[in-house]
Amino acid sequence: MQNKAEGLTYAQAGVDIDAGNRLVDLIRPAVRMTRRPGADGEIGGFGGLFDLKAAGFDDPLLVAANDGVGTKVKIAIESGLHDTIGVDLVAMCVNDLIVQGAEPLFFLDYYATGKLEPEAAAAVVKGIADGCLAAGCALLGGETAEMPGLYSKGDYDLAGFAVGAVDRSELLPRRVSVGDVIFGLPSSGAHSNGFSLVREIVRTTGLAWNSPAPFEPSRTLAQALLEPTRIYVKPLLAALKATAEIAALAHITGGGYPDNLPRVLPKGLGARIDLSAFPVPPVFKWIARRGGVAQEEMLRTFNCGIGMIVVASSDGADEVEKALLAASELPIRIGEIIAAPKDERVVMQGTLGL
Repeated sequence: MQNKAEGLTYAQAGVDIDAGNRLVDLIRPAVRMTRRPGADGEIGGFGGLFDLKAAGFDDPLLVAANDGVGTKVKIAIESGLHDTIGVDLVAMCVNDLIVQGAEPLFFLDYYATGKLEPEAAAAVVKGIADGCLAAGCALLGGETAEMPGLYSKGDYDLAGFAVGAVDRSELLPRRVSVGDVIFGLPSSGAHSNGFSLVREIVRTTGLAWNSPAPFEPSRTLAQALLEPTRIYVKPLLAALKATAEIAALAHITGGGYPDNLPRVLPKGLGARIDLSAFPVPPVFKWIARRGGVAQEEMLRTFNCGIGMIVVASSDGADEVEKALLAASELPIRIGEIIAAPKDERVVMQGTLGL
């Protein structure tokens, strides 16, 4: 029988509680930077508190979203560049809140790994804090799970959870009609979608992550592909405050245009999109050409240069465009709302500049 002195410890089984405590100490300053009305930006309790009254809402509805970053995280792991993947995690959640007119209030993260490396995890959380600052929400808390045997050495995965609020009278979508104008807001690249396909294309090239990116030679391939997802929250909140002529917003994420636009359109309405108006970033041209990816597949997998859709009333389109420009956005007229009595809700015209 094994005596007490020879007994196994949790650390010997692969879970280091001291490493977890060190991580909390490393991330505490970054978390404090995300303080906002309603949250004090402290971590370490069993649950995070948010004072909705202090946030200034009159008749609020809570809106919640959760997401991950897909296999984009694998590029961060293999390249050792952990500092921006957390921004993606926040972006994928808060961009889903703003499409309903909701202001993100707080965010929580879940970080799971086989063996906790505090410095790498702290870089990830610093990115999460940066994303929260960009979205104006508090990093209210999170969970770090060390699970040896479930993840390979060096691997980790992320999940994020965001809660926002919108006054009942401001909830989107609203009053979408035939003839409304569709604006597109430029993306920063592939955001956090389609990376299983991207990684397969990279594999066929034989390029290393530290090789110059074929579509952006001033950066390594990993740096270029890890360009963070744009966070559209603050400019859209400013535009929504400036004008009541925004009828709907749509985040172009997994499923691309065919799957995401219909989510914000009433039954019987669809969208006609002019693909020739898209500002296609070089990364998509490289993906399409190097992978032989057809235009239809590109549009269902990637944002192809437009990360957020803004639907403006036909009479208020100029007002909406002015509000977006004042918020430092670059709106592009890419289409209009049409009647769609049949199943085809998104009609693509023209071709992408691939």
